[in-house]
Amino acid sequence: MGVLWELEPATAAKHRLYKRYFDAWWPILLQPSPRTGRSWSKVTFLDAFAGPGRYEGREEGSPVFNLRGLLGHPLVGNMGLSRERVQLVFIEKERAAYEHLVHELHESFGPLDQLPVRVEVRRGEAGRDSERILAELKAWGQPILGVFDSWGNVNTPLSVMGRIAANPASEVIVTFGPNWFSRRKELNEDIVDGVFGGRQHWTHVAAAQDSEEMWRAWLDSYRTALQRVGFPYRLQFEVVPKTGQPLYLVFGTKHPSGVKEMKDAMWQVDKSDGMRFRDPRVRNAISIGQGSLFDEGNVTDPELLTLVQQRLHQGPVSIEQLEQWLLLETSQWRARDAKKAVQALDADGRLARPAGRLTKTSVIRLR
Repeated sequence: MGVLWELEPATAAKHRLYKRYFDAWWPILLQPSPRTGRSWSKVTFLDAFAGPGRYEGREEGSPVFNLRGLLGHPLVGNMGLSRERVQLVFIEKERAAYEHLVHELHESFGPLDQLPVRVEVRRGEAGRDSERILAELKAWGQPILGVFDSWGNVNTPLSVMGRIAANPASEVIVTFGPNWFSRRKELNEDIVDGVFGGRQHWTHVAAAQDSEEMWRAWLDSYRTALQRVGFPYRLQFEVVPKTGQPLYLVFGTKHPSGVKEMKDAMWQVDKSDGMRFRDPRVRNAISIGQGSLFDEGNVTDPELLTLVQQRLHQGPVSIEQLEQWLLLETSQWRARDAKKAVQALDADGRLARPAGRLTKTSVIRLR
């Protein structure tokens, strides 16, 4: 493989999600709080597997489109950009890719030391060097968004995720490439121990034989690992392109608003090429009527119906509790989607519920 490689369909879909999410993340962190009027003194974005900055078709890599999105953001005038306050850190292991990334950034933005934000391009290995580089740049103690986006190998120790979780308003995005789960027997067990926080947290997952169940089990194990180190809110999902192999992503945040923003970004992504997000817990989706993807009309998505029915199998729940469960515990569904699912299940005769109009306090259960 040369310095540049082809942009995979799943990566292109993931980039659309990133652009939407980063566009929301920057102003939230950099603008003064509407409640207190205060803002953070330093904000750090870390791209730990930065790549060369371009693909074979000249598509922009994440360092380029993220920096471009920040500098050209419609709200940039309210963000208080300065080199002391805002820093973007790009780490790349391979020398040729690192040199190409430096060249691309200079070609696209001019001298980096003259930009209104600090841009640091470092040659290093994400698992070994991220913590040290963040310390050198005095990032600890302030918000960090760490993107650990490796196509092939996930080797960043869980201790790094925990160090990021200890910072206020911080988040992580971790991806697992399509071959990671099938290559589990080739992986260095000591590295996997570090990623999951100990052998006791992953050996039972590695024993799975069915490939369809394997990725679900690994993602759930990693989602639980992020919870252990300090991220109370986590999303896990599969990015499924129309063609090519899927990509698996886990998002950890410290506040429900981060979950809401990520889900809003999902729903704003253009899916005209057939790309979709898939929740790991859905295997055989139930269908009422014709079923469709991401409905906004009269037909309710089978995945949504399946998830709500799974939750109701656990016992009665109020509408408000169901809304919060959908928001915080499912990959893509929002609180407002509870109403559509309840109406569809009720019309199909599957619910036992109080007479009259349903409200947030109404308790429902399966018949």
